[in-house]
Amino acid sequence: MSEQTFPILYSFRRCPYAMRARMALTLNQVSVEIRELILKNKPAEMLLASPKGTVPVLIINNEQVIEESLEVMDYAVTHGTNSILKAPTNEELALICENDNVFKGNLDKYKYFDRFPQQTQQTQQDYRTHGEVFLQQLEQRLTTQDFLFGNNQSYGDIAIFPFVRQFAHVDKAWFDGADYPHLKQWLDNFLQSSAFLNVMKKIPCWQIGDAPTYFPLSEE
Repeated sequence: MSEQTFPILYSFRRCPYAMRARMALTLNQVSVEIRELILKNKPAEMLLASPKGTVPVLIINNEQVIEESLEVMDYAVTHGTNSILKAPTNEELALICENDNVFKGNLDKYKYFDRFPQQTQQTQQDYRTHGEVFLQQLEQRLTTQDFLFGNNQSYGDIAIFPFVRQFAHVDKAWFDGADYPHLKQWLDNFLQSSAFLNVMKKIPCWQIGDAPTYFPLSEE
């Protein structure tokens, strides 16, 4: 019998796109060989497989290359030994689309304000206010249920919470004082979960010749 070959995941744990991919793999118990990166020093092996150079990248059987985080999540849904996450509904996909295409833009301008030319006279607080439109929508959803699409965590929750986490950490003191009680509880539930703690464990950055590191990581 030939030795089992695990998919290879190139990742960076603090990237929200990689974070949601890793959460899905963890929750649905999909084993991969993980290669943690420094984004400023991407290995040639990754760039050969995925020239666009973003994470996550999942390589299956040294042939199929998955370059989008939602597609990695889809892979976890269809290949997991656990089935905590199911395929997303159209409602979930619509909110994820708003997160990825509207909220993420405001988040980037809020977090990396000094990188954007001030042609529109927008302040950093203006971009935070723009981002809050989405936070308010999430808060409203969470007033009557524990998660965004009901009382159980879903694909949509996992796809969105890493970006809310990043927004909250731009100015943690402000977020802690902001009037989003349900959103804060929802976010804290994920940040304190065993799956998230596993995802965020520090591992050495991968170098060619290293012995494989398998993910999800051991609980030891």
